[in-house]
Amino acid sequence: MSIPAATTIAVHRPGPRAWLNLFVCEAKMVARDTAGLVVPLGLPLLILLTSAPSAGDQVVVNGFSALEAYVLPLVLTMVLATIGVINMPSFLAYYRRTGILRRLSVTPASPAMVLVAQVVVSVLQALLGLGLAVAVAFLAFGARPPEHLATAVGVYVLAMAAMYAVGMIVAAVAPTPNSAVAIGLVGFFALGAVGGMFGGLAGLPEPVAAVGERLPFGAAVQALAAAWVGVAVEPAHLISLGVTVVVGSVTAALLFRWD
Repeated sequence: MSIPAATTIAVHRPGPRAWLNLFVCEAKMVARDTAGLVVPLGLPLLILLTSAPSAGDQVVVNGFSALEAYVLPLVLTMVLATIGVINMPSFLAYYRRTGILRRLSVTPASPAMVLVAQVVVSVLQALLGLGLAVAVAFLAFGARPPEHLATAVGVYVLAMAAMYAVGMIVAAVAPTPNSAVAIGLVGFFALGAVGGMFGGLAGLPEPVAAVGERLPFGAAVQALAAAWVGVAVEPAHLISLGVTVVVGSVTAALLFRWD
């Protein structure tokens, strides 16, 4: 008696068209979330518009004004923090809560695809916020470009990765979309408060300021400001951002639940 040969089932992995459709769907989800779209772009822009007129007249270092040395680094960091720590986790928590990730796990489309698509769309949103803030600062208030442009771009990319790593921890531990927003808001304001978001590090007690500039928000602001005005970026700030990326990613990977 012959034994039938094992039947091989071909598994078709999602191709470029499937990825493109997923990116488009994620972009539409973000665009339909009015608060999630407007706040990360509008709040930093509002701070820029209210602070730039006076800051632009104060020359502080190397011919750069307080607008370039303080306001713009803060505004650009806020764009990253609001998107990475508040927005992105809420979408991922919603997908888990509604069972989308669980259903995707039994299809050729891995749940990780949603994660990648959400990160890509969030990066595009962050770049839109960056472009909007820089355009307003340059065209309306005469801001100067960074003295060390390549360094500033590198710092911004590292800061983006750090904020997203923090956001992934929020997404990993938040059981519901509302709790993700709540945890993200607490994290955002906590990091921002000790990182100089409300008046700069100089207005904080020295021990608090020392801790704040080693956390991702403060480290991003300080490193970006240094690159902008042409002074050396402190290695401690880059190390802080790098450690945040590693620790945040590992922690999120260990805690993240797909269902």
